[in-house]
Order: sequence, then C-alpha cells, then structure tokens
Amino acid sequence: MWLDETFGLKYPVLQGGMAYVAGAEFAAAVSGAGALGQISAGSMTADMVRASIRKLRQLTDRPFGVNVMLMNPQVAEIAQVLAEEQVPLITTGAGSPGPYIEQWKKAGAKVIPVVSTLTLALRMERQGVDAVIAEGQEAGGHVGEMTSMVLWPLIADRLSIPMIAAGGIAGPRQIKAARALGADGFQLGTLFLSAEECSIHDNYKAAVLKASDTQVAVMGRHGGVPCRVMKNQLYRDYLAAERQGADREALERLLVG
Repeated sequence: MWLDETFGLKYPVLQGGMAYVAGAEFAAAVSGAGALGQISAGSMTADMVRASIRKLRQLTDRPFGVNVMLMNPQVAEIAQVLAEEQVPLITTGAGSPGPYIEQWKKAGAKVIPVVSTLTLALRMERQGVDAVIAEGQEAGGHVGEMTSMVLWPLIADRLSIPMIAAGGIAGPRQIKAARALGADGFQLGTLFLSAEECSIHDNYKAAVLKASDTQVAVMGRHGGVPCRVMKNQLYRDYLAAERQGADREALERLLVG
C-alpha cells in the first residue's frame, strides 16, 4: 500500500496526532514498532517542536511525522522549524496548509492534511498535497459530520492522490473495510491510548478500556467545534450550559477552565 511503501514501514498504519498525548517518546515507540509515529505539535511553541523532533531522533532512526494544528499562533515559526529539521511527514488540521506546502515539499516532506469532506479533499489536491487523511465522524477528538463509510469511498473515487482512512478503526475488520473502500493506509489514534508506552494516566487508560458504546458522544456543535469525547463531568457541564443558552465565549471559558 502507498503508506508503507512510501515510508518503508512494516505496517501501513499512521498514528494519529493527539495533542498532549503524542510526544517524542510515544511517537518513537510507534515508529520503532513498524508503524509511523507522529509528534503532535498542538499548542507547542516552535522551540518546543524543534526540541521534540531532536529528542525523537535520539530515540529512533525510523521515519516519523509531526502533526500541526494550523490555528497555533506560532504556526509560521513551526512551519519553518519543520522545514529546517527536514521532517519526513507533516500532517495538518484546523486550517489550510496552503501557505506552507511548497516550503515543506522543498525540504523533502510529504504533506498530508486531515479532511472531513470531499470538497476540502479536492481543494487540498489542487494545492499540491501528497495524500489526504479522510477522517469520518467516528474518530475521537474534533470531527466533521460525515461518516467513514460514506466519506472514504467518496474521496477514493474522486481523488487521484492516495487516501489514508481514519475514524473508527480499531481492529482488522475495520481495516479490511477501509481497504475495500479505497484506503491506501490507515490512521489510528484511540487504539494507542491503552499502550504501555502512552504517557496518559492509568485511570484514563482504564476508562478507555472499560467504556461502552453509550459512554462516547459528540459535544461542542453549538460552539462550532464538534468533538467526540468520553462522557464525564465536563461533558455534562458543557451540555447543561448549552441547554441554558450559553454563548460561544462562555462555552470556550468552560473548556479552558
């Protein structure tokens, strides 16, 4: 498949960029196991991103990527760091990578944005990205509105560049389905949370492993940032605030604490 052939992987699996979870050690462990690990830049500063890249390279000589949240205030500086450090793979979300694509590709990177609609996927193809990550609403974290079963074949049939499937992949049956629907690789995120190498708290890991189908939901649509989460007190407080007519600023304050 395109993903493993391009990066020399044992498995055609890309670890999703999970902010505050996917650091250098975790990404290095994933890459060392034969998949493609990613550092999540999230809200990091440019200096923090550079330090994380260099730390990862001390831990493994395998290919890796960096996931960039394009709403980061230091995104231009981070983009320069990624070019200077010659990161092999750059994935993006929360904005358009258009201003940085040429810079990154000149530095040798493959540029792969996360998309949740065919319209966005076609726009990214026109801008010259190498592939897209088609993420259905079954994914954890920030999501779109289209399901994986609809999104994957829609994009695979219309784009001439590779499609990496994401959203709701947790085992071999979903991987087989994604492959049948046109995937050239697979992005997994939540599945990695329970790994020994993942630095989240053991209570968090236990909650993920014990969760039933009714303990996961999407919140944040009213505020314009739908996000799939596990139900907890913050989730309940957020829904209560929405029902009481809280505006977007009040909802954002609730999320940041």
